[in-house]
Amino acid sequence: MTHATMEDYNKPNEEFPVTGRILLRYESGEWTYTEETLAEPYMKRYADEELDAAYIEEDGKAVFLYYDGADCSGRIRLRTNWNGYAMVEEIGVAGSRRQQGIGTRLMDRGVEWAQQHKLAGLMLETQDVNAAACRFYARYGFVIGGADNMLYSGFPAGAEQAIFWYYKFQEKVLTLR
Repeated sequence: MTHATMEDYNKPNEEFPVTGRILLRYESGEWTYTEETLAEPYMKRYADEELDAAYIEEDGKAVFLYYDGADCSGRIRLRTNWNGYAMVEEIGVAGSRRQQGIGTRLMDRGVEWAQQHKLAGLMLETQDVNAAACRFYARYGFVIGGADNMLYSGFPAGAEQAIFWYYKFQEKVLTLR
């Protein structure tokens, strides 16, 4: 992203259907999940955000936009996190462009950025009602690292559970000679 393209950041931020909920289970040190279908699906949209120039100017932050010609149809926002991972603060694809590989291309760009910054991998958080995103993260290779059922308790979405996903880069094995 550049100063000239900052105004495009919120263009791919569109509503998405909530058709199910992720049900987590933690057993023997491993997270698994099933998906429950909602009897009454609904639409959800995250609020637009105002970015500051730090995502352009600071080395530990980045935004990458995906364009179809002149139309911005995807975005990923990252920053280095205290635990040595790249935190994916936001990833989104315009509704009409979902299921076309744009999310994968954006995540690939995030992986590349994190590797350039010598980070351990990627991490992110999403809600249990964003089942389509959860399926995408699992297909990409993320694993669940934890959950928080209090994170949204002060908001209208208080019944939602936060799920933390991790994509850990392969550790290099040193060979002694």
